[in-house]
Amino acid sequence: MKLAQKIAVNYLRAKLNMLAVVSPAMAADKAFDLFTTPQHRSKKTPPEIFTKGERMQFVLHDKKVKGWRWNERAEKKLLILHGYESSVRKFDHHISRALKKGYGVYAFDAPAHGNSEGKRIHMLNYVEMIRTVEELYGKMDAYLAHSFGGMSVCHYLEKAPHTQETKVVLIAPATENTTAIDGFFKFLQLNDKVRKAFDQKIKDLSGHFPTHYSIPRTMKHIKASVLWVHDEEDQVTPLKDVEKLMRQQPSNVEFLITKGLGHNRIYRDNEVKKKIFSFL
Repeated sequence: MKLAQKIAVNYLRAKLNMLAVVSPAMAADKAFDLFTTPQHRSKKTPPEIFTKGERMQFVLHDKKVKGWRWNERAEKKLLILHGYESSVRKFDHHISRALKKGYGVYAFDAPAHGNSEGKRIHMLNYVEMIRTVEELYGKMDAYLAHSFGGMSVCHYLEKAPHTQETKVVLIAPATENTTAIDGFFKFLQLNDKVRKAFDQKIKDLSGHFPTHYSIPRTMKHIKASVLWVHDEEDQVTPLKDVEKLMRQQPSNVEFLITKGLGHNRIYRDNEVKKKIFSFL
């Protein structure tokens, strides 16, 4: 971390902790705003495959969600879902391979990401985006999702109609929402009173406490065939969150555990990509 970043982080920590003394609830509100605001937006020039796609957009809560579509008339449809502070532009190789497999491919930047409008996002926004894509462009036959996109698509499928023929590829998915919150609170050094108010804010917003937002919990309601790819050394979405589900050996889930690829290299790895498209 650079000196300027350290100064900014220390200032933010001090500000939130001072506010917490006055009102844990107000500190929790500020912390939630920060938690749901991506600090980086990927806006690099798209790879060549994106020049061949049809530009798409729709409006969600007065904000434009932008993306691309390829091979519109294909019989099978694949939706690609990126992670937090990322963009579908990082999945160009997956798009090329999916097209060779005969899929029609749909890929949108989530709200507050890439070319899409907005400044904040939480999982319910992402789930709503997926629902809107299917309302506009038809039911998807397959989903390829990384990190935050993985948690979102599982919570979407938990209630959305689908069959055992539906294919879902989860790459290093954010498995437990509480893990992300734990890391966030540890980083900002916020106290337990603020955490309690933060969890209550999520309950007030969504109807559930953070523990509800768990992929292992959703798997009890998902019939789709799932390929779950995760790395032993993932520091962002740790494998320990997945181990209990692995021990349960759900019949519809196939696990591929790698070593040394971490959280982001894993979806760029050629062997992983071969496995993904063999599964699809």
